[in-house]
Amino acid sequence: MLSLLALTLLLLCGRSYAQKNTKDQPNFLVIVADDMGFSDVGAFGGEINTPNIDKLAEEGVRYTNFYVAPTCSPTRSMLLSGMDSHLAGLGNMYERTAQNQMDVVGYEGHLRTDIPALSEILKENGYHTYMAGKWHLGKAKEYLPHARGFERSFSMLSGAGSYFDMRSMDDHIDKNHFSEDGEYLEELPKNYYATTTFTDKIISYIDSNKADGKPFFAYLAHQAPHDPLAVPNKWLRKYQGVFDKGWDVLRDERLERMVEMGILSEKTELGERLWYVPGFDKLKPLAQVVTARKMEVFAAVLDYMDMEIGRLIKYLEDNNLRENTYIVFFSDNGPDVAQKSETYKKYPATNKANWMAKTYNHGHENWGRKGSWTAYGPSWAQVSAAPFNGTKYTTYEGGIRSPLIVVTPEKTNAGQINKEALMQVKDIAPTFLELAGVTPPSTFKGKPTLPMQGKSWAATIHGQEKSPRTDADYIGVELWNCKAIRKGPWKLVSMVIPYGNGEWELYNLDDDAGERHDLAESNPEKLQELIAHWEEYKTVNNVIAPSNSIYDGLEDKLPPRPEFYDPSFYRGSETVPEIDNKN
Repeated sequence: MLSLLALTLLLLCGRSYAQKNTKDQPNFLVIVADDMGFSDVGAFGGEINTPNIDKLAEEGVRYTNFYVAPTCSPTRSMLLSGMDSHLAGLGNMYERTAQNQMDVVGYEGHLRTDIPALSEILKENGYHTYMAGKWHLGKAKEYLPHARGFERSFSMLSGAGSYFDMRSMDDHIDKNHFSEDGEYLEELPKNYYATTTFTDKIISYIDSNKADGKPFFAYLAHQAPHDPLAVPNKWLRKYQGVFDKGWDVLRDERLERMVEMGILSEKTELGERLWYVPGFDKLKPLAQVVTARKMEVFAAVLDYMDMEIGRLIKYLEDNNLRENTYIVFFSDNGPDVAQKSETYKKYPATNKANWMAKTYNHGHENWGRKGSWTAYGPSWAQVSAAPFNGTKYTTYEGGIRSPLIVVTPEKTNAGQINKEALMQVKDIAPTFLELAGVTPPSTFKGKPTLPMQGKSWAATIHGQEKSPRTDADYIGVELWNCKAIRKGPWKLVSMVIPYGNGEWELYNLDDDAGERHDLAESNPEKLQELIAHWEEYKTVNNVIAPSNSIYDGLEDKLPPRPEFYDPSFYRGSETVPEIDNKN
C-alpha cells in the first residue's frame, strides 16, 4: 500500500526515479572558458597550443553559429535555466543594475529562485551534480551552487580575481568570495591555482561516486582566460616571440586558417580594427615587444587551461566514463578590451588607482606573475575575436558569437563543421533533459513555473537535423541597451556610443561575417521585419533599457570617434590616432 502511494506521488510530482534506469542515462560535462575569443583555440584557427580542445573538435562537431550574451553572468543564467537572461534573473549584471531595473522581476542579479535550475532538475531525476569554478550567479547562501541543486561544488562567487589567492577585482571587496558545498571559505586549498584547483575538484567529485552507477552532470566553469592574466612561473616564457608580428598580421593569418579549415567562406572580410587602436607597424620597436608580451601571457593562460582539460578527459577515459558522456565546450562571451579591472566609470578614478597600486604589482617585469594584474587590452582582443567586429560588452559578432564544440558518446559526425545550425546557450538545458529522458517541470516549489525557451539540439548533434531552428526562427540578445536579432543569415544590431550611434544596422552574415557592409538603407523590408522581431523579443522577455549605460563616460576616455565607418579609419589608415598602450 505504502509503495503504491509513494510511486503515485512521484508520478504526480513529475519526478522520474521510478521511470528511468539511471545506468542507461548519459553523463553530461560542460566546460566553459571565460572571455575567450572565437578564434583563440587551434580548432578555430588560432596559433595558441590547444591540443586537447582540438582533439575534442576532431572527435565532435564544431558549430560556428552559437550565441551567448555580451558578458558572463547573463550567459551563465541562460545555461542553467534554459531561459533568456532577462527572465532568468540576469537582465543586467548585478554589478551594473540600473536604477530603473531595481526590484524588477528578471533583474534580481542572481539566478531566480522560482525557476528550476538544470542542476536541480537532473538531481531530482537521479543524477549526481557537480560544479567547480566561477559561479557569478549570486553570493547569498540561498543562491550558492549547493542551494541550486549541485550536490558538490567549489566556486569563486565573484566575476574575477587573482588566480593564486583571494585578492579581488574590486576596491570595495576586501577579498574574493569562495564557497564549497554551501559553506563560505576563509582560506583556499594549499597551492591554489584556479585552473588546476577547479580541475582537481571536478575530478574528485566525479571520482567519489563513480562506482554507484548513477549518471552525472558536471559543470566546469574555468576562470581562464579572464584577466588578471597569470600563470605558474615556468609557463611565463612559453610564447616568447610568438606574437611579435603584431595584431594586424595575426588577424590576417587567423582568417586565412579559418578559410582553409572551412569555418569561413573565402569571401569573408575581417571586421574593422577598433578606431582607437593604431596599426602595429606604427609602434616603435620597443613598444611592439612590450605590447606583444601581454598576448604571450594570455596565450600561456589559455594553453594551461587546455592542459587541465586534457587531464580531465584522460581521467574520464581511464575510468571508463567517457563512452557514455556528452561533452560541450564554449566561451561565455567574447574577449575583453579592458586594460585593467575596469575600463568603465564606476568608482572615483583616484580611489581605484590607489587600490590597484596597493593590491597588485603592475610593472612590465611582473606581467603574468602572482600578484600582478595583467590584461591584454583592445589591441589583442581584436585578434581573439577575429574575424568578427566588436568584442565583449558589445552585441556585434565578436561579443556574442562563441566557438562551440559538442562531442556525443558515439562521436557522431566526428571532425565535421556545422555552419547551418543557429544555436544559443539557453538551448543546452532542454537538450540535456531530452537526452536524459526527463520532462522539464511545469511546477517548481509547488507553484507554476515558466517553460524553458531553448530548443533542444538532440536531433542536430546526432546528425538527424542540420539546425534546431528554421530560417523562420530568430534569437535575441540585449545588454545595456545594446541589441541584436539573428534570423537565418540576417543580423540586426544596435550599439550605443562610443561603439555605435544607436541606429539599427543590418547585415547578411553569410556574405559579411565581419559586419562591414550595413544593408539597412538598401534593404528596408528586411530591416522592418527584424525590427518587428526585436519588439516582440523585448515584450516577451521584459527587456528594460537601463536608465544609465556601462558606456557612460567612456567617450571621454577614448580618442574621438570619427563619423561611424568613415573609410579613412579602415585598416592600415595613416590617420588612426596613437594611444598609450601601457597597462
